[in-house]
Amino acid sequence: MGAFCADFMPSDSLIGKSQAAETRRGPTDANGEVLPHLLDDFSVILFWANGGPSHIDLFDMKPEAPSEYRGPLRPISTNVNGLEICELMPKLSQMADKYTIVRSLFHERAEHSGGTNRFLTGYPSIAANLPRSEFPDMGSVVAKHLEDQTAKIPAFIANTPSYGAGPAYLGPACEAYMPSPDMQTASGANRYEPVPIYRTPDASDDLSVSDQGIINLRRRRTVLRDLDRISRDIDRTKSMSAIDVFQQRAAAMLSSTKTRDAFNLDLEPESVRRRYGDTHWGKSLLTCRRLVEAGARFVQCQATFRLRPETGRTSTWDDHSVNAHIFKSYEEKVPVLDHTVSALIEDLYAKGLDKRVLFIFCGEFGRTPTIRNQDASGRPGRDHWPGAMSIFLSGGGMQMGQVIGATDSKAAAPVDRIMNSNCLLATIYQKFGIDAHRSFIDNAGRPMPILTHGEPIAELL
Repeated sequence: MGAFCADFMPSDSLIGKSQAAETRRGPTDANGEVLPHLLDDFSVILFWANGGPSHIDLFDMKPEAPSEYRGPLRPISTNVNGLEICELMPKLSQMADKYTIVRSLFHERAEHSGGTNRFLTGYPSIAANLPRSEFPDMGSVVAKHLEDQTAKIPAFIANTPSYGAGPAYLGPACEAYMPSPDMQTASGANRYEPVPIYRTPDASDDLSVSDQGIINLRRRRTVLRDLDRISRDIDRTKSMSAIDVFQQRAAAMLSSTKTRDAFNLDLEPESVRRRYGDTHWGKSLLTCRRLVEAGARFVQCQATFRLRPETGRTSTWDDHSVNAHIFKSYEEKVPVLDHTVSALIEDLYAKGLDKRVLFIFCGEFGRTPTIRNQDASGRPGRDHWPGAMSIFLSGGGMQMGQVIGATDSKAAAPVDRIMNSNCLLATIYQKFGIDAHRSFIDNAGRPMPILTHGEPIAELL
């Protein structure tokens, strides 16, 4: 089972007592003014296309570019004038007024875990191929921000660890709750089976407990309270302070049916399950919607997909020529993406959740504008490209139905509304009421601001 994030009880050890007191009265800006919570129940669903989806083949198509750039897929019009997307997404093309595409973000890290660390934390890592991040990722910062808020469902939930992400010096108490994680996902592997966030018939998780288990849990907590006298002063990993959080969260979660019910898709009407589809992505995104509806505030789920063997060997979006035929890969998975994401957007708007729930589809970077044919078979692929990427956003009470920014004629670099990828993080932190200038203390005792640069994207707000 994954660790629980710290929204059940505060931990003053990370930021000092004076800062903890400040946190309890609300986040403040650099001048000490208390920031308002723009939306007390604002939530995010991050559908993480780990490996890096191709912007030029999905949301930033260049039909007039030479053939070695544009590929065989063609754009189609949407119901928003001037906005085109890939022809494999006809359902999404008819609801473009309910999403926005940002085409002009970039950063500088071209390796998977380094790119993930850079994109989700706002900091470049020192290591290149790091399994977990050197700085707190976005979900962990949100978990820390919400640590004083008691709830019966974890604030931060994920299906499995992401390669290059993690809580870093915020400690394991700010890690996501993961029902049945697969640690291969943090190893750099790209061929593992997709990891469910939904409950499966053979699930081995901690979402239920018997009557006798409740009694045993109480006994174990008594023993743990006795053991709690051990000094925590020598613990630099914060794993000891996290034990208290785990106890509190486990007790609250197991004594309530709220979390267990949120993961239970059988409680959804048959018509809704049919609309999402009986696929890994369909069940994943329906579960994500149920989780935020139940009170989770940041839900991250990998958008991994099992291709046919003849198409490719990878389950991520790392569509190099040596891994997959990128265009056949997209012909398999993009129609499923179109079906499930359109179902989620329809659902969010129908329930009024679009005003407080932001859906994001993206990965750690884009793909090279030029098509590569390194595999012995000569099949096409694209390599890593952090110089340009497209971000798909829907809801969150933000301005939808627009395209923000533009790249050059070959989708190689932003040329209009050029923005560091930190601008997306700054936008989301502002919606959560998080002061991005606030500092945490790292493992070396240094104050580290959440972000050192990056302004919220005004067009969204």
